[in-house]
Amino acid sequence: MGIYLSTPKTEKFSEDGENDRLRFGLSSMQGWRATMEDAHAALPDLDDCTSFFGVYDGHGGKVVAKFCAKFLHTQVLKNEAYAAGDIGTSAQKAFLRMDEMMRGQRGWRELAVLGDKINKLTGMIEGFIWSSKGGDLNDQQDDWAFEEGPHSDFSGPTSGSTACVAIIRDNQLVVANAGDSRCVISRKGQAYNLSRDHKPELEAERERILKAGGFIHAGRVNGSLNLARAIGDMEFKQNKYLPAERQIVTAHPDINIVELCDDDDFIVLACDGIWDCMSSQQLVDFIHEHINTESHLSAVCEKVLDRCLAPSTAGGEGCDNMTMILVQFKKPINSNGASSEQSTQTEPETEVN
Repeated sequence: MGIYLSTPKTEKFSEDGENDRLRFGLSSMQGWRATMEDAHAALPDLDDCTSFFGVYDGHGGKVVAKFCAKFLHTQVLKNEAYAAGDIGTSAQKAFLRMDEMMRGQRGWRELAVLGDKINKLTGMIEGFIWSSKGGDLNDQQDDWAFEEGPHSDFSGPTSGSTACVAIIRDNQLVVANAGDSRCVISRKGQAYNLSRDHKPELEAERERILKAGGFIHAGRVNGSLNLARAIGDMEFKQNKYLPAERQIVTAHPDINIVELCDDDDFIVLACDGIWDCMSSQQLVDFIHEHINTESHLSAVCEKVLDRCLAPSTAGGEGCDNMTMILVQFKKPINSNGASSEQSTQTEPETEVN
């Protein structure tokens, strides 16, 4: 049945966790799609005072999403800006670092290990043969050793992934986003978008795409990709005269920094499989209806997935992979009641429909 199954896979992967500052629940489901290409990361204790949550919606395959789920948060931690307290800059650099890390022999091998069984075996064999041969040539501080091998000239994957992450430290929430996954905060029951869906028709995205030599046809970059920003998708990042943030498609994320206050209920991160079916306010309202009647937040997420799943593939909406992370603030956040929302790109917008 093409990209769709004859019947949906409704089995869910769900998880819950907590620390003294927050609790979270998540759930993901393959649904009608022939393969599961979403991935996620949930680390309530990235370090002693920081939590990290991310959703990654793959396209053209699962490997880039899985690569991000495995490595992106580690690169946030390793960046020198993080140690200096600049979480936004460390997240921004971590997004761009993903594209760099997926190139060459080492990148090919790591992606192969995350792929199907045949590629996984090949990647493991090549890792055993080649991983030790380039180690002495590594002069990088992040231990991503250069490797010689048959794929040393690998330019990176043609598949890609969105990335939407939320990093919480004390009263500060940092949201980094590239693509059309979305982060939303509920403040006194009102939904505020903390990220912007990077579609090609947005003026800033369109301008960059055209200046880099690309075009938009039927709402798709070069007639194929319906995203203007993504990790991976190296075929759109081949202009050697332009920096990463000015390529046809870029992994460069929007950064939104929010000062949390007592009015904040929870945040939601989800892939477009959810947002295609519910607006931000509709989802926030749905969560408020169920959050106090379920003992686990993952059960609320599962209800959302079931609510969004289409009865058939006739309409298209509700047929995608679905992943959702719900993060509830455990107790009032000490503040003077004032909150400020700053963004390098755009202020959060209230969903009204």
